[in-house]
Amino acid sequence: MDSHLQQLHDEITSAIRGMPPEQLMRHPEGKWCTAEILEHLLYTYIGTSKAMAFTLEAGRPLGRTPTLKERLQKLWVLDLGSLPEGRTAPERTRPRGMGPQEILQQIGPRILEMDDLIAQCESRFGRRALVRDHPILGPFTCAQWRKFHLVHGRHHVKQIKRLIKVSM
Repeated sequence: MDSHLQQLHDEITSAIRGMPPEQLMRHPEGKWCTAEILEHLLYTYIGTSKAMAFTLEAGRPLGRTPTLKERLQKLWVLDLGSLPEGRTAPERTRPRGMGPQEILQQIGPRILEMDDLIAQCESRFGRRALVRDHPILGPFTCAQWRKFHLVHGRHHVKQIKRLIKVSM
């Protein structure tokens, strides 16, 4: 597995290790619980996997030329490793009530699937190809997709750790 995605997997696993199912469901009013955060992450992995599979089927990279705004946003997120707080998740990545056990069973395999599809795209189209557009940050190379998922996952792992402290 790619080192960024291995780190992602390890940090998520470490954050929830030993957490009982009832704790996965605890949250302050108006905030997502740990299970909902993990479900959101799961949908982002599924979405990226589908995008990579579609790109492979198309037989060519599908990223467009980035705008100046997208270049600056990517610099902030990928190079500085920071996601802005308070941003609303795209509708397709919002939790829908999947059970905690199902989420826990799927998250690791979905990261592996995403890693494999990103690697296939990189092998087929090259390291510099802008393979797909992120819905907010614009076109990414395969390496940028991996780094994005690590930064995004770390952002949510911090939220999970705060939830653990609140619920203790």
